[in-house]
Amino acid sequence: MAANKYEKRVGNAYLREMAGAFLVYAVLLMASIRFGRPLDDGALRILVLLSPMIGFCLALWAIARHLGRVDEYLRSFLLESFALAAGLTAGLTFSYGFLETAGYPRLSMFSVWMVLCGATMLVCLVRSVHAKLQTR
Repeated sequence: MAANKYEKRVGNAYLREMAGAFLVYAVLLMASIRFGRPLDDGALRILVLLSPMIGFCLALWAIARHLGRVDEYLRSFLLESFALAAGLTAGLTFSYGFLETAGYPRLSMFSVWMVLCGATMLVCLVRSVHAKLQTR
């Protein structure tokens, strides 16, 4: 089913907002690595190292705005998919925690975010394909 003009406008607004958030994140990340790491311990170093979180917060804002603009079906689909992905991520990270006790290497907390993003994309893809197969 083709997207109507409103859906395209909402989708484009989301992509612009998310791209802007990622751009802010990338710039602040590079700056925090370049300037924050060499700073002496203290409040300024902490603030500089945490500055990429501004981009992260902008991404959350873009997601919240997108959920507020889409129709009820898509909102429900996205929230259910995210809930399933969060459960999948919890299971995977919890399982890996047990493997760490068996000698597997410790992973950075950054990996949890990547697993959640990948799980969300996977769940959305599987649910979309499943829905299309059900309508045939």
